[in-house]
Amino acid sequence: MRKPSKPKSARRWRLNSAANLQSPNSPILDRLTVVWVQSNGVPFDTTGFIARLYRNGVLVQTAAFDRFGVVRFSGVATLTRVSYTLRVFDSNGFLFRTRTIPAGVETFAVIG
Repeated sequence: MRKPSKPKSARRWRLNSAANLQSPNSPILDRLTVVWVQSNGVPFDTTGFIARLYRNGVLVQTAAFDRFGVVRFSGVATLTRVSYTLRVFDSNGFLFRTRTIPAGVETFAVIG
């Protein structure tokens, strides 16, 4: 198998310092963030959808999706320490999806 050739006018980039880079051992997202995507990875239009997060059957928080398939639970710090049950509803209150979010995550994807 051939290696790709370098472009003739390739720019060279150099990092000045690694001090400004995110530590690989700490979460980038400080609050639990859920994305709802199609099987091809493209987010759904989630206008009007809400998500409810439960722990042992007790409601922890309700949050609204933006129209780009993302919901952020401002009351849940990351990395999560416990598992949660996620329930996703449309604007009419119809339950669309139920998923279990494991402990130890900063983000979760609902696929399909």
